[in-house]
Amino acid sequence: MTRARPAAVVPPVLLLAALTGVVAALLHGGARGPGFLAGYTAAWLLFATAVVCLRRVPARAVVPLVLAGAVAVTASGLVAAPRTSTDSYRYAWDGRVQAAGVSPYDHTPSDPALAGLRDPWLFPGATVCAREDPDLAPVAGGGCTRINRPAVHTVYPPVAEGWFLLVHTLSPAASRHKALQTGGALLSLAVTGLLIVVLRRRGPTWRAALWAWCPAVPVEGVDNAHVDVLAVLFAVAALAVVAQRRVAGGVLLGFAVAAKLLPALLVPGALTGVRKPRTALAVLAPAAATVVALYLPYVLLSEGSVLGYLGGYAREEGYDDASAGGRYALLRLVLPDAWALVASAAALAALALAIWWRGDPGRPWSGALVTLGVAFLLLTPGYSWYALLLVALVALDGRWEWLAVALAGAVAYLVPDATTAGYGVAAAAVCGGWWGRGRAARRPAAPWRAPAGHEIVRG
Repeated sequence: MTRARPAAVVPPVLLLAALTGVVAALLHGGARGPGFLAGYTAAWLLFATAVVCLRRVPARAVVPLVLAGAVAVTASGLVAAPRTSTDSYRYAWDGRVQAAGVSPYDHTPSDPALAGLRDPWLFPGATVCAREDPDLAPVAGGGCTRINRPAVHTVYPPVAEGWFLLVHTLSPAASRHKALQTGGALLSLAVTGLLIVVLRRRGPTWRAALWAWCPAVPVEGVDNAHVDVLAVLFAVAALAVVAQRRVAGGVLLGFAVAAKLLPALLVPGALTGVRKPRTALAVLAPAAATVVALYLPYVLLSEGSVLGYLGGYAREEGYDDASAGGRYALLRLVLPDAWALVASAAALAALALAIWWRGDPGRPWSGALVTLGVAFLLLTPGYSWYALLLVALVALDGRWEWLAVALAGAVAYLVPDATTAGYGVAAAAVCGGWWGRGRAARRPAAPWRAPAGHEIVRG
């Protein structure tokens, strides 16, 4: 085995510098669609190479290097306004509405009842509105807004809404998009720190770089400031403690679900190896109670439904009708469109049972990773930021091939016509990783031999 040398730090440092520069340039540039995807793919290649080089770094230098790289890569997401998503403008609006004492679920951004809360940043004047800008949406009665879907109610759960209010309250009035981006950067670094703490006890610490240096973090978690990072933080904390502290794990899982509903798919992993109903309830009951308790203040404050545009969003994205969009792209290659929803639900249910029954109780994130990754391959979502949770689970578990699914989400978002190809390549990568790991596990260990020049003395 080659001994690691201090010089081994140089290649990952140089690669991290290049990665930071590429991401910053990408976010500053004007290209979108295929152009942005090309630069983003280059960033992923630099990221992958840097992580490979990290494996040769002396053990004592790994954590400082991971942290330094995390700060640099995360900071690259702060260099420009949101580039590929306008969701953070809705976040800012929801925070402002709540600060005015109004439920974010009761009015749409275009509702004249909230016209007094509008400003030139979120609701530009006529000169700006006259531009042909795809990021500007028309408002009923004239004018425009940077908020997408201004005629529908918010879709975000209560923990996310609480985060929007907190950021609004703590931020200077003129901070605009920088407030949420800074919040996203702090959350991203908090996830890195939590991963290092967990991996010190449960796995090699270099794997934290799979999250900390991943280009999806500065692009989606910082520049676009997606609230998914908040859900990732709670989800990682939940999976880290649930095997030893069922109730605490359930509560943290409830917070994750109430930040973004996607972490509900982690339940099979959280219940891995649990056979007794009482033990399962020790996780499920606190999780459900936490979600209910977090929604309750908004239920009492709101005049209408707190589910907002959730149902409309599912229909809009084609989850209830495969023929309406790019969802279920891989299933639709082999099944009629009408079967896609039922087939994916049945497959996920069977997978959840298998993970619950045969998974490793000491590694709940392992089953959670497989459940979430397979769900992405079946549903083929078209939004790249959903995969932030997947990236964190890969860091916990170490099966790097699942990162291909995260990159496939970016392909589907930036070049929708390539959705099937992107997820098809990702599925092939996952299958290849599974096959390779299985073959390595079946390979007999090589007999030990003394190094050249050394004599074996038998006594």
